[in-house]
Amino acid sequence: MNKLYFLVGLIGIMNLISCTDQKLNSTKDSHHEALSNLFDMMSGEFSSEEQAKEDALFYNINLVMYPIWENDKNTKWLYVEQAVTKYIDKPYRQRVYKLSINQDGLIESRVFELANPSKYIHGWENPIIFKQITPDSLILRQGCAVFLKKEEDCYSGSTNNKDCKSSLRGATYVTSKVNVCKDQVISWDQGWNNKDEQVWGAETRGYIFKRKKK
Repeated sequence: MNKLYFLVGLIGIMNLISCTDQKLNSTKDSHHEALSNLFDMMSGEFSSEEQAKEDALFYNINLVMYPIWENDKNTKWLYVEQAVTKYIDKPYRQRVYKLSINQDGLIESRVFELANPSKYIHGWENPIIFKQITPDSLILRQGCAVFLKKEEDCYSGSTNNKDCKSSLRGATYVTSKVNVCKDQVISWDQGWNNKDEQVWGAETRGYIFKRKKK
């Protein structure tokens, strides 16, 4: 009888382990799918031209997010370049984004600077140039990661509180809010001083970047 109870208990434990493993695998697959979906939505060329025509407070900005180092399955990498369209050959921002799933199940987009950014202007025209850099050569912008989660058919998120430090134009920290959908990206960056007063950035809403048609 004791052996029978033991076998029943053992089978119950094995079933519990099996269910737990299935649940973990299902969660992992779901996270991987979300990461891939967001990566696809972010990849491409975008423009705020339409918004600039409607509202003089916004510039016509060209935004390119180009996939690099695509052999990494668990982490997605993007080279990101922004420029006023009128001065497209002189970008004011060049970054590398690292997308991955964090321990809370959110998609974390870490932000990195390049040691020699001018070398990579319009790098998508000659992608082999990105082989000259490696992840460990990038400069992490500490505290400036954006944490995103799925909301209906889009992904939304922001930086964490006052973690992203800055000294640009009188700011002590920066906040970033992002909304990514299939055909547009809304990005709202604001600089704040030590009194929590806004010192730069759009005041009423973020930049609306529409995906360019091929």
